[in-house]
Amino acid sequence: MAAVMTPFDRTRQLIQQGAAVPLVLLAVLAMIVVPLPPLALDVLFTLNIAASLVVLLAVIYVKRPLEFSIFPTVLLLVTLMRLALNVASTRVVLLNGHEGHDAAGQVIASFGAFVIGGSFAVGIIVFAILTIINFIVITKGSTRVSEVAARFTLDALPGKQMAIDADLNAGILTREEAKARREEVREEADFYGSMDGAGKFIRGDAIAGILILFINILGGFGIGVLQHGLSAGDAAETYILLAIGDGLVAQLPALLVSTAVAVIVTRVSRSQDMGNAMFGQVFGQYRALAVTAGIIGFVGLVPGMPNVAFLTFAAGLGYLAWVLYQREQAERARVADVEARKLLGAQAPGAAPAELSWDEVRPVDALGLEVGFRLIPLVDKAQGGDLMARIKAIRRKQTQDLGFLVPAVHIRDNLDLPPNQYRVVIHGVPVASGEVYPDRDMALNPGQVYGEVPGIAGRDPAFGLESVWIQPAQRAQAESLGYTVVDPATVIATHLSHLVREHAHELLGHEEAQALLDTLKKAAPKLVEDLTPKTLPLAVVVRVLQNLLAEKVPVRQIRQIAEALIEHGASTSDPAALTAAVRTALGRFIVQEINGMNAELPVYTLAPPLERILQDSVNGNTAALEPNLAERLHQSLADCVQRQEARGEPSVLLVPGGVRGVLSKMFRHGVPSLQVLAYSEIPEDKRLKLIGSIG
Repeated sequence: MAAVMTPFDRTRQLIQQGAAVPLVLLAVLAMIVVPLPPLALDVLFTLNIAASLVVLLAVIYVKRPLEFSIFPTVLLLVTLMRLALNVASTRVVLLNGHEGHDAAGQVIASFGAFVIGGSFAVGIIVFAILTIINFIVITKGSTRVSEVAARFTLDALPGKQMAIDADLNAGILTREEAKARREEVREEADFYGSMDGAGKFIRGDAIAGILILFINILGGFGIGVLQHGLSAGDAAETYILLAIGDGLVAQLPALLVSTAVAVIVTRVSRSQDMGNAMFGQVFGQYRALAVTAGIIGFVGLVPGMPNVAFLTFAAGLGYLAWVLYQREQAERARVADVEARKLLGAQAPGAAPAELSWDEVRPVDALGLEVGFRLIPLVDKAQGGDLMARIKAIRRKQTQDLGFLVPAVHIRDNLDLPPNQYRVVIHGVPVASGEVYPDRDMALNPGQVYGEVPGIAGRDPAFGLESVWIQPAQRAQAESLGYTVVDPATVIATHLSHLVREHAHELLGHEEAQALLDTLKKAAPKLVEDLTPKTLPLAVVVRVLQNLLAEKVPVRQIRQIAEALIEHGASTSDPAALTAAVRTALGRFIVQEINGMNAELPVYTLAPPLERILQDSVNGNTAALEPNLAERLHQSLADCVQRQEARGEPSVLLVPGGVRGVLSKMFRHGVPSLQVLAYSEIPEDKRLKLIGSIG
């Protein structure tokens, strides 16, 4: 038996089906055209005030402006409803005002009698004051803020898109997260653009309220005297009180909605509770409270002042300042105790010293991150730090790109470092360091900006780009000038991601290689069995994989690598020769990584005389070149790389197989963007475009 739907259920079903907004619009139009009885006006005026309160409280309780993205549309509907009520109440006042103060309903009569005390002179003054507050102060200010926010948001849109793309390429974001961030950026631009226009609704509503009041006063006075035969005094008292009551009933919700608009456009974009943020930032400084208490107390001691009130408030503020001071001191003592325990070890007082054991010899972490004490909040989840999550995303991304499981990053604080400094450690040896400011954002200069932004000059630790550390409030300004703005956690995460890729060959050891082969064994057990230990020892396989990673060749193609090692491992166990054989087998993959799906591969070659000199000078894995020749060759290659980067093309040097390994090793660090390929590594169907010859 089917359940019987209640009227509430039917209403909810209509709302879910999208019928709520059309019904509201039709009701608004009906209020303008159809005469309403005083009782209906009372209900609708009460509903208008309640709706305005709901909108204001919803704005206060949302944590981010985008959580109330429908606010511009709600603002339009509330404004239309209020104006329609003005039209309906005007009709009732002018038609029935001669019958007395209750002719337009209890709400208008109450506002005309109770709020302004029955005096139309007082009512006009109160209405004028409310209008000035709404029109001059709140509405004008919120309109200006909306205009500025919309302009800066739209100007910063390209920079935000570039920052998302950079995070995606660095592995900080997944594709799904990047898509969600892009959608959020678009929604933010649409929201502030809509708020810029919606602010005009409030401004027009305030002007309409003033005009409607004067029209009601003049029209009611004329109708009362000319049509109903009232005296001038009676007509003025009746119709002016009703008009002012009607204006105040409409002006109160208008003031509430204007306040909601001002609140939402002045809020910051990040997620935060407004009440907690206001209390923490306004009343969270004990020094400010203490100084205020002293000033208020001094004023309270002056003869003739309201001493009790001032001294009471001074005592309350002083007590609150003392409580906050005690709480801050307790937190500092707790942090100092934790740091002391880390330095000295948590040993119970009076306990006998423990005997030394091998547990005291801690293993060296493969990959570590050491931070100064001011950077601890970035890694502490309890303090809102998200660096741990970003590092986890980096490990996932680099593991997928490199082809082996990147070791976990061990993070710890180091009191020997400067407060704002961090350093990356590989196998206990520092490989790079950087300095960030946790309370600022880094504005990167991508190459062309349209102005300067004040801040602390610096450089991006990952790529050495010029940068400026700015206040978070300057973010929109910097992005509008062309800067790419990133937060401190992103700076550290990007640097770490870059270092993991650069030092991947140091992170892959015997355990990682064995785990990689065990994974392959599940799909091709015979292949792994023939490879090690039957054909080659594990140490040789590890060395080949390390050589590939050192030359920026991922080991994702482990099956092809294993097949090439089995094919050539029977004739040689030299890691260099085996690396060359594997690179030849992976030629198509290597070229794909360098040039993508482009049909042509731009290359440089060596001049025949220089090529012969290099072939004659190669001895094993080294080349005995004259210092002047090596320097000139290095400079020539650097110039070629610079020209290719300006064209947006890869830098590839095509050389004979016998000298490829030596040249790659020689210029790996001096010219890191240079790709040295052997002729045998180029697929047969790949077209070459000769750029030039180096001689």
